[in-house]
Amino acid sequence: MERHKLVIIGSGPASYTAAIYAARANLEPVIYEGYFAGPAGGQLMTTTEVENFPGFPDGISGPDLMDRFRKQAEKFGTKFFTEDVQSVDLSSHPFKVVGAEYNCQADSLIIATGATAKRLDIPGTRDGEFWQKGVTACAVCDGAAPIFRNTDLYVIGGGDTAVEEAMFLTKYGSKVFIVHRRSELRASKIMAQRAKSHPKIEILWDSVIEKVEGDKVVRSVTIKNLNTSRLDKRDAGGVFFAIGHQPNTGFLNGQIELLENQYIKVVPGTSQTSVHGVFAAGDVQDFVYRQAVSAAGSGCIAALEAERYIAHQHHEKSC
Repeated sequence: MERHKLVIIGSGPASYTAAIYAARANLEPVIYEGYFAGPAGGQLMTTTEVENFPGFPDGISGPDLMDRFRKQAEKFGTKFFTEDVQSVDLSSHPFKVVGAEYNCQADSLIIATGATAKRLDIPGTRDGEFWQKGVTACAVCDGAAPIFRNTDLYVIGGGDTAVEEAMFLTKYGSKVFIVHRRSELRASKIMAQRAKSHPKIEILWDSVIEKVEGDKVVRSVTIKNLNTSRLDKRDAGGVFFAIGHQPNTGFLNGQIELLENQYIKVVPGTSQTSVHGVFAAGDVQDFVYRQAVSAAGSGCIAALEAERYIAHQHHEKSC
């Protein structure tokens, strides 16, 4: 079984940035990019246009941006395995990583497996339908896109995230509707009051979206009132899922301390996890910002800390 100085699990801005820094530090990093668990490149692989990543004033597609990240990491010697990690053993050092085909040992690990947006199975919102053609799960990422401007927008959810997304979308949409299946928001009182008092936000109580329709992009939604079963077809320019994210931490099998929401717990201001020599970067440990640029920054931090850890381990063995 081969032994590597640094193994990075996951792909996307955090993973590839960590690889760029680690490779330039001669750590010869190995990346498990994933395969069945999600596309190599992470959530940005399903984003058509990224307009808020620095250095691209005219915007760039998510796949193109990730391709550039990957090529830069590869240029400096990163080795890639396009397969999922099935399990890790962190009980002894070096750590053991079990992939779908390739198994190895690692002196240090960076976990950058991200988080998956929760979606409801609504006709018209699925992959191959209007997903990323007017249906998305990140208003901050996508809300400023031209297709959403001056249209009626619909946010699915009832918590703080749904209210925050709706508030953000009022900058672009003509009207923002929060579709909530209950008669009261789950959001905090102050956030709920902001939504109720905002002139461009309307809450559709006891309601769900039954169907999303359109041509090349979203054009309408069908709303069902759960009390009366009445169906109401409305014009729509976009639908935003705001029902949370699920961090991809299942393969860790409880070997690293997690927060109550299942995100990896790190020492504040660092990427250090509860296991010495294991670091976390990107959305798998960030449930607040969840942006490509912040993920990239955390990948840089993780690589620098892994480099210091490996250097310290080497120094101790030399003494």
